[in-house]
Amino acid sequence: MSSAEFPSVKISNGLVEAELYLPDANAGYYRGTRFDWSGVMPRLDYKGHSFFGIWNPAKYDPKLHDAIAGPVEEFVAVGYNEAEPGGEFLKIGVGTLTKSDAKPYSFSQSYAIKNAGKWTVKPSKDKVDFTHELSDASGYGYVYRKTVKLTKGNPELVLEHHLKNTGQKPIETQMYNHNFFMIDNEPTGPNIKTTFPFEVSAEGKGFGDIAKADNKTITYARVLPSGEFVYSGGLKGFGNSPADYSMLIQNLKTGAGVQISCDKPLDRLVYWACHTTSCPEPYIKLSVKPQEEIRWKIKYDFKVETPN
Repeated sequence: MSSAEFPSVKISNGLVEAELYLPDANAGYYRGTRFDWSGVMPRLDYKGHSFFGIWNPAKYDPKLHDAIAGPVEEFVAVGYNEAEPGGEFLKIGVGTLTKSDAKPYSFSQSYAIKNAGKWTVKPSKDKVDFTHELSDASGYGYVYRKTVKLTKGNPELVLEHHLKNTGQKPIETQMYNHNFFMIDNEPTGPNIKTTFPFEVSAEGKGFGDIAKADNKTITYARVLPSGEFVYSGGLKGFGNSPADYSMLIQNLKTGAGVQISCDKPLDRLVYWACHTTSCPEPYIKLSVKPQEEIRWKIKYDFKVETPN
């Protein structure tokens, strides 16, 4: 599948080069209702090493929740439990959606978009500015600005966020980055290592026999074959300081790695991996009263070291 089939833009700071798919309700690569439409990144390269790609080899569908790539983010649904079937709820970066039935919210379900808001995109040489504006009769409204930029003179990617609540209802949610890293296309296995600044522990599918959480790291006893995955709904060990929102993902075979950090404390830490990608999913808590605005920033520092 060629990138030319979808609206996209390339950015570079002379060290790192990345490609981003742009929000577009008619022709965009991703048109699903799970993830924020901004910041979808099918490619990022540094010193001859690749860090992102199309991790899901299944048949492509722009509305499939897995049709996504890069350091993509999801905001937990707002107002879903309060809405009646047929009513509206909010997904920041997507719009207001229609609650189809009385079942609990499911990220894997596709919901009808009732109000998609307005996207404005301003690309430049080393960054892309996204703005999503939503004004809706259901009482929710916001201006969401996200800048995806490469730092001048450093192998660093920064996601800058600004959210202003312009509606009548408060916005109480969580946001996480799924971090679909595919470092040099190495399959999930003994060559992939994730390191945290705290003593990490985990329970869940595959942990203890395939994946091992021990001594501040998550490592693998063997390669995950296609169709198999590991999952923990809540890694433990972190505190309430932003310093614990820090993780290093490494490909031990090639020496390429990335250090992830944020200026907000962790609220939850999920971990999921399949054959093609290993994903620490750090959550932060967001609370925005009407007319209030908040900011946060996530950084990715790319590294290439001598392989072990």
